[in-house]
Amino acid sequence: MTHSLPDPYDSRVAICELLQRVGVADRGALGDLYRLTSSALFGICLRICRERSAAEDVLHEVFQLIWKRADSFVPTAAHPMSWLGTIARNRAIDWVRSHGARPTRPLEDAGQIADGGPDQLAVLERTEQAQRLYDCLDQLDPQQRDALRTAFFDGLTYAQLADVKGIAESTVRSWARRGLHRLRGCVDDR
Repeated sequence: MTHSLPDPYDSRVAICELLQRVGVADRGALGDLYRLTSSALFGICLRICRERSAAEDVLHEVFQLIWKRADSFVPTAAHPMSWLGTIARNRAIDWVRSHGARPTRPLEDAGQIADGGPDQLAVLERTEQAQRLYDCLDQLDPQQRDALRTAFFDGLTYAQLADVKGIAESTVRSWARRGLHRLRGCVDDR
């Protein structure tokens, strides 16, 4: 099931999950990973190669490398886009080196570029929090877990979920309320 990813944090979690699936040779996950990350990785390749056709070729090589190396990705060691971006950057640099030097400008001409992303400690803390949340979700009763996941991840209202399940909306609300209470207690205890 494909979910919209409104939040960069959710996107990071989705990319981590896709990399794990690619690591066990899931071709569908590679396609989903491509759709989610290719534009950002293509931008890296294009900026370094400065030729669209070369950047497209390099991007192809990047995804071949991702296919081969996804099983070595460690979510707690690096942000997934940093890991993917490093692969793209290195392949693009290799292409530039093999096709001659590209014109450069003095370092003084470079402007200050602020990194708007969180620092690596914040990323690590969020990764640990996400793992605690997933562990706690797995401890909930199936009805509670299903109600919360469907409501929060799939975006269904309690009324819609009740219609799908063929049960009273008050039952769905009760499952969600009890699940949230147990989830809060579990996350706070860890």
